[in-house]
Amino acid sequence: MDSDRARGRRYRLVVRGELGEPFAFLFEGMQIERRAGTTVLTGCVTDQVHLHGLIQRTQELGLDLLSVGPADEDDVWPGV
Repeated sequence: MDSDRARGRRYRLVVRGELGEPFAFLFEGMQIERRAGTTVLTGCVTDQVHLHGLIQRTQELGLDLLSVGPADEDDVWPGV
């Protein structure tokens, strides 16, 4: 088994609006950062099931999901 796969991969989800601290427990293990009218959730995602669960949670909360993708340390996300 590949070591990256065993520990997961960092992902970034961006939603419209600035979520308050009460939302932190709903995205356990994810770092929450508010930026210019958006909220950026960044953290380790263990597999596709975990990723789909996070995406589903945003839908259940009625959040507008703007983007989802790997969160490499060198990434620059324009406009966020």
